[in-house]
Amino acid sequence: MQSLTSPSSSTLEKVDQDFIDRLISAQAGRPGSLLSILESVQDRHPQKYLPTETLEYIAARADVPLSQIHSVVTFYALFNQEPQGRNTICICRGTACHTRGSRDLLDRLIADLGLGGLGEESADKIAVTTSDARFTVRTVACFGQCALAPVVEVNHTIYGHMNERALHREVEALEKEGARK
Repeated sequence: MQSLTSPSSSTLEKVDQDFIDRLISAQAGRPGSLLSILESVQDRHPQKYLPTETLEYIAARADVPLSQIHSVVTFYALFNQEPQGRNTICICRGTACHTRGSRDLLDRLIADLGLGGLGEESADKIAVTTSDARFTVRTVACFGQCALAPVVEVNHTIYGHMNERALHREVEALEKEGARK
């Protein structure tokens, strides 16, 4: 059976179905309910993503076309269709951040985590996870925090005026924290 914790099986476990059913019931008739449901389901998943089987179940139970759900999931950068690392680092690639050095931050982070070989053409849209699943590095078009450029989000915390040394310290702290667990 498919579980939010086991992407290799074909159907959702009863406990996951019940969780989704409760979300759909609680959100019924509310504007933006699909976004709330998808976000809650993704947050609950240990690998912070939305497997195909989960999306199919949500579509059937919420009576929403699967194509509409896919449109939402692919439009919003916060949704993941692939397993994510335990730590997520998002680097803004918007104009203000770019002109204030976000590309250098990205290059340094990729080098520090051993994720080289991504290529120049992919620098503006990246979502890659380290082989040990400790880190996912992503880029976003804009956080809307241009006055704080360059902006980096580390595990859902926004850091403004980021520099390479400070980002390196954040990654080291996460590595040390992971080593203690």
